[in-house]
Amino acid sequence: MKVELNAANKTLSIKQEIIFVNQSDDTLNSIVLNDWNHAFSNKNTPLAKRFSDEFYRGFHLAKEEERGSTINLIVNDANQQFLSWQRTEKNPDYIVVELKNPLLPNQNVALHLSYITKIPSEKFTKYGYTNNGSFNLKNWYLTPARYENHSFVKNSNNNLDDIANAVSDFEIDLKIPKNLEASSDLNSEKTNGNDDFLYYRLSGSNRTDFSLIIEPKSSFESYRNSSVEVLTDLKNNKVDNIQKAIVIDRIVNFANNLIGKYPYEKILISQTDYEKNPFYGLNQLPSFLSPFPDEFIFEIKFLKTYLNEYLKKSLHLDPRKDNWIYDGIQVYAMMKYMDENHPKTKMMGSASNIRLLKSFNLTNIDFNGQYSYFYMLMARKNLDQPLGDPKNTLVKFNEQIASKYRAGLSIRFLDDYLQNNAVPNSIKQFYEKNRITQVSRSDFETIIKSNSNKDINWFFNTIINSRDIIDYKFSSVTKTKDSITFSVRNRTGAPIPIPVYGTKKGEIVFKQWLDIEECDSTFTIPRNNIDKIVLNLKNEVPEYNLRNNWKKLEGFFPNNRPVKFVFMKDLEDPYYNQVLYVPSIYYNLYDGITPGLRLHNKTILEKPFIFDVNPSYSTKSNNLSGSAVFVVNQNFRKSNLYNARYSISGSYFHYAEDASYFRLNPAIQLRIREPNFRDNRKQLFLFRQVIVNKEKSALVIDNSPENYSVFDARYINTKTEVTNHFNFTTDLQISGKFGKITGEIEYRKLFEDNRQINLRFYAGSFLYNKTQSDFFSFALDRPTDYLFDYNYFGRSESTGLFSQQYVVAEGGFKSKIATPFANRWITSFNASYSIWNWIEVYGDVGFIKNKDVKQRFVYDSGIRLNLVTDYFELYFPVYSSNGWEISQDNYNEKIRFIVTFSPKTLINLFNRKWF
Repeated sequence: MKVELNAANKTLSIKQEIIFVNQSDDTLNSIVLNDWNHAFSNKNTPLAKRFSDEFYRGFHLAKEEERGSTINLIVNDANQQFLSWQRTEKNPDYIVVELKNPLLPNQNVALHLSYITKIPSEKFTKYGYTNNGSFNLKNWYLTPARYENHSFVKNSNNNLDDIANAVSDFEIDLKIPKNLEASSDLNSEKTNGNDDFLYYRLSGSNRTDFSLIIEPKSSFESYRNSSVEVLTDLKNNKVDNIQKAIVIDRIVNFANNLIGKYPYEKILISQTDYEKNPFYGLNQLPSFLSPFPDEFIFEIKFLKTYLNEYLKKSLHLDPRKDNWIYDGIQVYAMMKYMDENHPKTKMMGSASNIRLLKSFNLTNIDFNGQYSYFYMLMARKNLDQPLGDPKNTLVKFNEQIASKYRAGLSIRFLDDYLQNNAVPNSIKQFYEKNRITQVSRSDFETIIKSNSNKDINWFFNTIINSRDIIDYKFSSVTKTKDSITFSVRNRTGAPIPIPVYGTKKGEIVFKQWLDIEECDSTFTIPRNNIDKIVLNLKNEVPEYNLRNNWKKLEGFFPNNRPVKFVFMKDLEDPYYNQVLYVPSIYYNLYDGITPGLRLHNKTILEKPFIFDVNPSYSTKSNNLSGSAVFVVNQNFRKSNLYNARYSISGSYFHYAEDASYFRLNPAIQLRIREPNFRDNRKQLFLFRQVIVNKEKSALVIDNSPENYSVFDARYINTKTEVTNHFNFTTDLQISGKFGKITGEIEYRKLFEDNRQINLRFYAGSFLYNKTQSDFFSFALDRPTDYLFDYNYFGRSESTGLFSQQYVVAEGGFKSKIATPFANRWITSFNASYSIWNWIEVYGDVGFIKNKDVKQRFVYDSGIRLNLVTDYFELYFPVYSSNGWEISQDNYNEKIRFIVTFSPKTLINLFNRKWF
């Protein structure tokens, strides 16, 4: 390639020759070239859809000049004849070049290309041009795609750094302005021209990718040992160059010894590469709270990034289809490194030495122990996926965290089971074979099996290619003075070996692996003063549940777990019944500020049984109040119905100054998802009985019954992403005095001009209505909330600030229309449209029908300040059925607001991109 950078226009002018050698046994009529830079060209590419799917708005809202593309492409053959090529609208990030003549095996063809690469902004993927004049270039040139199994690998850019390029030799002449410097892991020679440019000659052999970073002043430092030169700009100003050199030398030698020598002369480890794949845990803490020494933080960052780059650059697999091998070797190597160099380090570092924190399981877990918890986090949510699935099918948390960690745990598990260095030797052989020929997962599997004297088909069938969970428990344990007899039950049927330990005062005195066929047998071992037997003590096996893995051999109750009270939040501790306590505070107008103490068992991992009890004290009414909920969760692993939740909840608060209410709510909730876990469509069935007992209020005259019970059946179907949101809800309510059915459709669309429209249609009708008041009637603007579902701060207020609180429900009107209730049927249509940033115009129209009265048409309109959706919004009525509201008296009392103090609302805005 001959490449010239135009820094002002942020483009690369490229003249390129590709000499393509057909190394397959097939005759080729076309060649596929990866053009991943063109994935940035518009808002409808697979990359744009991926951003939308993961709730990233930045790409959709970007200016045209911030996008990337490949333009003015011309392809010629060696005779300067034009070759036709196609780029489909569905897959614009690779092109198919049609050859003039069939290309036979072992023949080659020369392609001459001319094109301009428009570099995208780095704010989308961290690669591209920056505001300080730097260019971190990634996938910026056209290159042949990987060929295997009789076809080219056609992968679109999904921001996963998993481009499948053919192995190539590179020769690049790079021309850049003289005020810039280039850094690369290719061999590099720099010359100064007589003009205002610098010239670089870059070259490298047998590669699928390389790094190229252009900056006003190079931020990379060079560290060289006997095997490789390391260029890095990893940030850590508190670690001097000598400390960095020692760490880098140790990690380079460790990787060479465990996996194999890095095949190239240079490797580039950038801060950007680390930020793309950070070490989760370390990256969440602000620097002043870090419980780890600065040198250790630099070491872990460099270790993770070095292993990632080392494997991606030198291991020539299909990184989308065989991604688990990259992740597995990387995390396995990280755990081995920690065992060898920092065996006593805890997950929370020096925080484990703080006396106040010693009771937390979170601070007592070894550094390597955290990996299994991240896997279990997704398994308990029933969101884990097979390790062998393609990378682009994984939900984000699995792709970046859980599946990576489980892959490393699985390889360590196999290593511990096989012993005799069978796994490390297999990794070395696989890495060596990779230097000679193109490899795939089948090669890795064949090598490991050849180095094992045991049948390990279960490892690939169950651990890698399925999402079967593993859960063992002791089915019986008996003891005598001299021996222990036990049997083990496989609760899930997954055919996996399991280790059993005997411990004495926490020290291991016995360990034995139970093979698959032995797991239902009975064993007798010497007593040896063993006081506890434990399955999977060191988490060698990525197991779903550790709470049933041990038996005490002393004391009357063989499995008695002491109750342990823990402040705020903790990881699950299998040896205790944890009760977490945290101060709580609640507010409504009638109870006032209501402090309480919340007691629950919700650790970071989901549990099959959950309780959450929150007794509190109402400072205004001077009495006890609060809420409680008890939940049983049931997961279904092999159906679209993936979770059933059986619960009973209760709450006791005031609904008026002089009257309280008690609500009891038994419920069953069924959750359904699509077979594709990345699909944002979710469905939910809810069946509940809402039982309400109310004290009679002398201050609120609404003729509402004091005691009532309503059966509620609800169905919700929703699909949400940045550019589109669709939600359909239908609801059936049956009670002694009324029955009603409702339907609601919501739609939101973000247009390419960055305007947004929100549409909502609601319709409801009574099946029968024997009530005498409007307490159960449909409402235009402020439902009575007889089911006590909405968080009204002053639910009985009809005037004043608290009456202006707005919830999006039923009619959805913002203006207070006279006679707002309907005891027969209601229809309404709500719309809003953004005119500038978070300023929107809204309008509502509807019909309401009451008994013995003709249906009535109503409407309103105004300005909406959508500051934080569902969290903080303001509505300013302008014109409605009441006339010009903006010119009427007491306008400030017409302004409506949404305020939510629940942190869960904001947390959900963050979580949705991960799960």
